[in-house]
Amino acid sequence: MLDSVDAAIVRELQKDARLPNKDLAATVNVAASTCVVRHRALRERGVITGYHAEVDLAAVGRPVQAVIAVRVRPHTRAVVALFTRYVLSLPETLSLSHVAGPEDFLVHVAVADTAHLQRLVLDSFTTRHEVAELHTNLLFSHVRKHTVPAAAQ
Repeated sequence: MLDSVDAAIVRELQKDARLPNKDLAATVNVAASTCVVRHRALRERGVITGYHAEVDLAAVGRPVQAVIAVRVRPHTRAVVALFTRYVLSLPETLSLSHVAGPEDFLVHVAVADTAHLQRLVLDSFTTRHEVAELHTNLLFSHVRKHTVPAAAQ
């Protein structure tokens, strides 16, 4: 669990990971030296796992997004590991979730157009021997929540 200062640091860094330490310290109302120590401890404890740049997918030529729901057979640890590595190697893959329910995986992809999506499904998924079934869902929009509040103590 995070105390109120750590929770505030995480909240502010989720809003802007490039926030200078002195500004972050002022925002969370602690000394700059305290803030840098707390920030480092949050990284070392694995609370903060990384920083990234948000990219406009249309600006990089991948405006069409879809979620491909995949069922694999047999659903064994070896098949799951192999399929996970394969899907994450595809340049179109944005994220992969191993889920419970009728499907085993949800694959979020971004492609140039629907013809590219069709090629991806037919050439990269249906040709895999472990893929038993799949469903493709075109996304009209995708909005990502940028902040995750810490659990209340």
